[in-house]
Amino acid sequence: MKKRVVLGLSGGVDSAVAAYLLKNQGYEVIGVFMRNWDSQLNNDILGNPTTDDDICPQEKDYNDAKAVAQHLGIEIKRVDFIKEYWDKVFTYFIEEYAKGRTPNPDILCNKHIKFKAFLDYAKTLNADYIATGHYAQVEHHPGEDSVMLKGRDHNKDQTYFLCQLNQQQLQASLFPLGKITKHEVRKIAQDLQLPVANKKDSTGICFIGERAFKEFLQNYIPAKPGKMVDIQTKKVIGDHIGIMYYTIGQRKGLGIGGPGDAWFVVGKDYDQNILYICQGNQNDWLLSDGALISDVNWISSYKPEQPLHCHAKFRYRQKDNPIVLTFIDENTVRLTFDQPVKAVTPGQAAVFYNGDICLGGGTIEKVYKNGKELDYL
Repeated sequence: MKKRVVLGLSGGVDSAVAAYLLKNQGYEVIGVFMRNWDSQLNNDILGNPTTDDDICPQEKDYNDAKAVAQHLGIEIKRVDFIKEYWDKVFTYFIEEYAKGRTPNPDILCNKHIKFKAFLDYAKTLNADYIATGHYAQVEHHPGEDSVMLKGRDHNKDQTYFLCQLNQQQLQASLFPLGKITKHEVRKIAQDLQLPVANKKDSTGICFIGERAFKEFLQNYIPAKPGKMVDIQTKKVIGDHIGIMYYTIGQRKGLGIGGPGDAWFVVGKDYDQNILYICQGNQNDWLLSDGALISDVNWISSYKPEQPLHCHAKFRYRQKDNPIVLTFIDENTVRLTFDQPVKAVTPGQAAVFYNGDICLGGGTIEKVYKNGKELDYL
């Protein structure tokens, strides 16, 4: 009997080609379109460019997914995880922004929706595996841990967003696009004349889409203006519209003119509602040499008992930074950087690698320089 794969069919080109590849490999493929956001129910009004559209973007995507399924001759189902997305992803997302931190909703979405709620649903369909259109690779070893590796297309590699997957989730997953490039995906889609062959990639917030972000956040968090302060001179340079709208290392959108080098965000004081800024891209305020990482998910069943020399990314598509990683309890690690790293930001994700193998990741909790916490972050 054919192995059954339940695939997240989003209406985009990546999942469409993933469906074709799986079918071509001999799997029985069932496509599932996930609806995880309801703009009306969730008060998604400010910053939403689609409120006056005759057909909402999700319905357009569903129609595209149905057209792909028909083209490939596979079954398609539709399922709603609106409550799960709100409870497990969006609530945390808003709480972190309200604290002045910068969370990553894609990582939470993968952990709680695509590889938890979706996996649970797939089991009701007697799936042997679930699959997605992520650019990542997985190696399954019967009786041993499964291993996740970077996608062959390193420019599109998405293991950063998959760092919170556990063994149960990984062992049940397939990533059909892991060994091909985005260029090859487009060519396959065009050669097959898939209905979405030339559709633009989706951008914006996971499952929500493109939004005017500052206005969008005001649907859920009141804006709280305050002062922008030069961290070196302690002089007030201007006003900010709310520290939640800025991230460490940000240069654009500060609204500061005048002579000299560009200004950068280098810190936040949440209690005093102060946004700290400094002039110059090479300023020392953006650099740190260590970090404390909480809520660590270690993909392997075996955690290192001794300090581990490996690499870390602190932003998607950032280069791999050499580090020493030391577990200090079951879910917390201390990192020491071989070289100072710019704009390591509390609330964002740190993801660990040994070569192409993704080891796991967690949330940046504290940042250090010369052994002292940068407490203005």
